[in-house]
Amino acid sequence: MDSDRINWKVLILLSLGHCVTDIYNGSLPVILPFLKAKLDLSYTTAGVILIASNVASSVVQPLFGYYSDKKEKPFLLPAGCLLAGTAFALLSLPSSYALVLLLTLLSGLGVAAYHPEGFKTASFFTGKRAAMGMSVFSVGGNLGFAIAPILTLFVIKHFGLDYLPVMIIPAISFVILLLILWKMISVPDHVTAGRKKNDAKKPPKGAYGALTMVIAAVVMRSWVQFGLISYVPFYYIDYLKGDPMYAGQLLSVFLISGVLGTLSGGQVADRWGHKRLFVVSMGLTGLIFPFIFFTTGFMLLVVFAVLGFVLVSSFAVTTVMSQKLLPNNIGMASGLTVGFAIGTGGVGVTLLGVIADTYGVPAALQFIGVLPFIGFLICLMIKYPSASKV
Repeated sequence: MDSDRINWKVLILLSLGHCVTDIYNGSLPVILPFLKAKLDLSYTTAGVILIASNVASSVVQPLFGYYSDKKEKPFLLPAGCLLAGTAFALLSLPSSYALVLLLTLLSGLGVAAYHPEGFKTASFFTGKRAAMGMSVFSVGGNLGFAIAPILTLFVIKHFGLDYLPVMIIPAISFVILLLILWKMISVPDHVTAGRKKNDAKKPPKGAYGALTMVIAAVVMRSWVQFGLISYVPFYYIDYLKGDPMYAGQLLSVFLISGVLGTLSGGQVADRWGHKRLFVVSMGLTGLIFPFIFFTTGFMLLVVFAVLGFVLVSSFAVTTVMSQKLLPNNIGMASGLTVGFAIGTGGVGVTLLGVIADTYGVPAALQFIGVLPFIGFLICLMIKYPSASKV
């Protein structure tokens, strides 16, 4: 296998696992109302379940990345996916809140285990087109989040919450496939030798400061993304008294366009440059965002399509940037960018709730519109080395 070329088979296999694993992460908010009703929970105790999931699946990812960097840990791929799926599938069985919380934590830890090892393994097979290759792996997670509500609600609507255990099927299927193709994901000898040679190589000058800025900008991007997903329904259904189906269409278009943006962004970044793509992405997002308040009907769908495409186009690119800045700690770098930064951005949605309660839902949505410009300014300050130096 030419080390300069992308290994599409491996990346698609890893991306499939990414998709399956993130189905369980993306399905939890969908089943939360059903768990709340079954266990007679308050909104606060139900919210604790989401917080626990967010902390376990995102914030602790750097720890798994640090563990992964010590030595190759490919077993984290099947183990993480299987734990995420098994724990989630069992959530409908307990009548105890404590057990539900425990299963949520275990499922989240499974998600956290898969991601850093997955991103690190994928980086070995991207060849010279790092952003493009990483976008293939990343798009699996975006796709998993997009289909999670559809798949989970289909099971609950047609069979009931008690049949949630059938959701373990995707995880088991992927693990079997991965074990059959296990030799395929073995890191090539020339890559291993290259990594050992690079162990003595120090990170680029100013790498830690640059990584901090990348993480800060990713927090802004994630805050925008999760904020829109959370408050678009409130704005168009509760405030504007619109059709719930239309609000759902807006979110679907936004998420699907994000999947396309992830793939396209990686390809463009390999030609333009990683930082330039990130800067343009955040800047255009800030310019497009206000149009959601001034357009209606089909044009609003177009606005959300463009917004999702542009905003999420830098998803894989920022992961590659962090890996280039910490070439000897790829797992931890991935965990910081994909886990900690994105999880922190998700936590920021809590502040939007405070704004919405105090000043109204439109104010919360307007506040979201400020965040891309903050991210844009942070991106401009990132001291990212040229390709020849990373």
